[in-house]
Amino acid sequence: MKTAAKRLLAWAWAGAVAALLAACAGAPPAPTVEDRNGAAQSVPPQPAPPAAAAPRRGGYYKDDGPGDNPPDLAAIPDAEPRVETLSRTGNNPYTVFGVDYVPLRALAPFRQRGVGSWYGRRFNGQRTSSGEPYDMYAMTAAHPTLPIPSYAKVTNVSNGRSVVVRVNDRGPFLSGRVIDLSYTAAWKLGYAEVGSAQVEVELLTPDAIMAMASQRQAANIAKAGDAKSSVPVPITPPATTGSVVPASAPESTAPTGAGLVQASTNSATSPASVGDIYLQLGAFSARDKAESLRARVQRELSWLTSVVEIVEKGGLFRLQTGPYRSRADADSVSDRIRAALELKSVVVVR
Repeated sequence: MKTAAKRLLAWAWAGAVAALLAACAGAPPAPTVEDRNGAAQSVPPQPAPPAAAAPRRGGYYKDDGPGDNPPDLAAIPDAEPRVETLSRTGNNPYTVFGVDYVPLRALAPFRQRGVGSWYGRRFNGQRTSSGEPYDMYAMTAAHPTLPIPSYAKVTNVSNGRSVVVRVNDRGPFLSGRVIDLSYTAAWKLGYAEVGSAQVEVELLTPDAIMAMASQRQAANIAKAGDAKSSVPVPITPPATTGSVVPASAPESTAPTGAGLVQASTNSATSPASVGDIYLQLGAFSARDKAESLRARVQRELSWLTSVVEIVEKGGLFRLQTGPYRSRADADSVSDRIRAALELKSVVVVR
């Protein structure tokens, strides 16, 4: 909160500079906040944005710019969304300058429009609300009520540029401003020089995060040009556990207390073809159970680089990861999963 208060005082001075800029460019429209559960309003297609101008010294409050030797900002990738465990203390209700704030405690649909600002090297290295040091060159953001940590897509309404940032701090607390971006994120959106812009903020839900992960996987496969060799597999000694199960095979229904149904048949009856091998982590009668396990797997198995997806068939929701190039590769990953989560997986062929 101390960092956020310092930013508020800094922005009070910056307001005078912004007023002068607004006199030339015109005042921005009043910010609006959409219904958190309402239908998303897409931003109209925009032409390809021009390359951002190099920052010039003197254009920031107290020269709070990129520093003397900034990295290649264009080469810094967006934050890669993940479903993370929410902070136990960072999402408690709080009060700043007499205003009460109640943070969200779930990754529910949320969309908001208003003025986006940024903070730079005057706060670089200071502690954020998540406990992490602020890195002005990372793709992060501060928001008054979004969960910590969470991920948001931020779009500059005037030029259509979008970035994905990780929310790890609280602020801004000036009227009408809805989000504080890191310097790099604001630079990518094209408003670092002028200080602020009208933006749209969209919280990424678990479904959106999973969809983006699948898109990244598909892009990696397309880029490699060979789907069978593009999926990285951790190298560990091969194991002999797990059974090969055709994806269409009937499943047993031994109760587990959580609606889980596991599959198992003799591997000799189901020869696997290369590129069709997957690990099945569980099969559920309810989709929310599969979603819960998927979130846990992606949260706790950061080394698992293959896609974790839910396959619906025969009234069951199967959680599977892959594909793997061989049975030995799948078995080695199965061993690591069992050791980390005490979760027995089985090999299936699709």
